[in-house]
Amino acid sequence: MNNIGQEDYGPVAKTLHWATVALVIVAWALGSFGDELSEGRVRDSGLLIHIWVGLTILVIAFVRIPWRIANPPPKALSTEFGKWLVQWTDPVSRLTHYALYGLLVLVPLLGIAVQFARGHSLPLFGLAEIPSPWVADKAFAHNVKEVHEVLANLLLVLAAFHMTAALLHHIVFGDNTLRRMLPGSRKLS
Repeated sequence: MNNIGQEDYGPVAKTLHWATVALVIVAWALGSFGDELSEGRVRDSGLLIHIWVGLTILVIAFVRIPWRIANPPPKALSTEFGKWLVQWTDPVSRLTHYALYGLLVLVPLLGIAVQFARGHSLPLFGLAEIPSPWVADKAFAHNVKEVHEVLANLLLVLAAFHMTAALLHHIVFGDNTLRRMLPGSRKLS
């Protein structure tokens, strides 16, 4: 189903969006604070969950990107501030979305690279494992992990920017930009 002409996002787009939001928060929190967990089983479990959540984000991104291409988002809403605002913000919005989608793919791929660079296999949800194609290289693993962390933080910053823009539309501009992506919302008039 194509969203052209509709004012709100469809249920699939909303589900993929909010599932991604929740998973990114969990993955980032475990990645950022996982070392604070007790050593042993608890920390190992935290890392395993971090990996599984990252893989889930990657799978969702591989569903979400073609879905968005086949089902374009609704057009930007007019605001009190007129057409000039949409003309200025639309390219920024598009660029932010492209960056977010790119990071939703790149950050998990770098996480996989970290796992392999450590010489570890990649656990696939307890169903199977992909053995590392590389010999363990501690220095390389450290460097890739640094890039993984920086880009994960950038993903969070861009997501916060995206959220702030939606809140700005809602609170300052008084339009339905935020409401039309909220779960349970229906076509707005």
